Amino acid sequence: MEEVRCWEPEYECMDREDLEQLQLERLQSTLTRVYRNVPFYRKKFDELGINPEDVTSLSDLRNLPFTTKDDLRENYPYGLFAVPLREVVRIHASSGTTGMSTVVGYTKNDIKTWSNLVARILTAGGVTKDDVVQIAFGYGLFTGGFGLHYGAERIGASVIPISSGNTRRQIKIMQDFKTTALVCTPSYALLIADTIHEMGVNVNSLSLKYGLFGAEPWSEGMRKEIEEKLKIIATDNYGLSEVMGPGVAGECLERNGLHINEDHFLVEVVDPETLEPVEPGEVGELVITTLTKEAFPVIRFRTRDLTRLITEPCACGRTSVRMSRVMGRTDDMLIIKGVNVFPSQIEAVLFEIEGTEPHYQIVIDRKGALDEVTVYVEVSESIFFDQMKKQREMIEYIKKRLAAELGISVDVKLVEKKTLERFEGKAKRVIDRRKL
Repeated sequence: MEEVRCWEPEYECMDREDLEQLQLERLQSTLTRVYRNVPFYRKKFDELGINPEDVTSLSDLRNLPFTTKDDLRENYPYGLFAVPLREVVRIHASSGTTGMSTVVGYTKNDIKTWSNLVARILTAGGVTKDDVVQIAFGYGLFTGGFGLHYGAERIGASVIPISSGNTRRQIKIMQDFKTTALVCTPSYALLIADTIHEMGVNVNSLSLKYGLFGAEPWSEGMRKEIEEKLKIIATDNYGLSEVMGPGVAGECLERNGLHINEDHFLVEVVDPETLEPVEPGEVGELVITTLTKEAFPVIRFRTRDLTRLITEPCACGRTSVRMSRVMGRTDDMLIIKGVNVFPSQIEAVLFEIEGTEPHYQIVIDRKGALDEVTVYVEVSESIFFDQMKKQREMIEYIKKRLAAELGISVDVKLVEKKTLERFEGKAKRVIDRRKL
């Protein structure tokens, strides 16, 4: 096997015992710092009778209080900063799609750490200093664009900070600038692939080799579709503004789970209802404690993202625990007729069905006391213009597959290609018209 290519092998391939010792030391120092400098945490610890010095092993973590997005909003903008504002060199904020945005700060050291962690993710995904990286994430307060930009510069790659949108121009730049790595959301990568096809550009004439995608849940089927259409190796990466931005975890070229940068983030997976830890390998909500953040440390932050931890060793040689790709969010979970449904479950089924396009939309209405769900699915022209009998057979087949996967029946409507709205950022898959 070829030697594993890591950005910081001394940390990424660290002996587990040494890693846990490092995690404990960093956790103790973080707890002492937030207790001293962040009134919110001091109050929480005091109410629970917790003294940071009582934490003497990693298993003591479960006695500490959780931090939620609401806590962050209530302390808007600077209430949770652990350093004076004069030490903060950068301020980002989450998109605030579900209410007031959450504000995060970075010291000079934080920015350096962030660049290094993103450099690890990019290296794991195949990118080197010889690559030309096109970043089609939005720049601005969203952490994705700048996070990946600094990481790519850190490894010495050539960076094109094109931002999102203007898809035809993106493709022209790919052709002219010989882009080798594309960074964006998976749904935008598909839109780029479809536009390449529409423009009559031969994808083999491009220099693309790698795609690093994140910021929204996507399925294995979607990965295959992107890889085939763009002729690239596509890897998943994970981060969230509240704990840093991109750089928390990412896939290596084995593509069997996202390696978590455990020397900087302590992760747990808990049952979203009881908040008790689940067994290793079981699905639950990811909870993250930052171990090295100076300006904005968070303790046991509830991400709302559903995943499971993978502890089996990876062939790449990295020793960190991995997480499976995010399956959905506890807050994008739809409760329909009393059943928990995730958009990603619907996507996974559709991707396995020949003739469906990777674009779909879920519309939920309430008729009287009953929920009605309609899944709009784009299909290839040959199917759409086929005889009605063929269409009906396809609708019945999709309905049956979805009922088996979801445990409830849903309505299915086939629509022509390009009927559903395309998104340059995160895709909006669900329209919930119920007045809940």
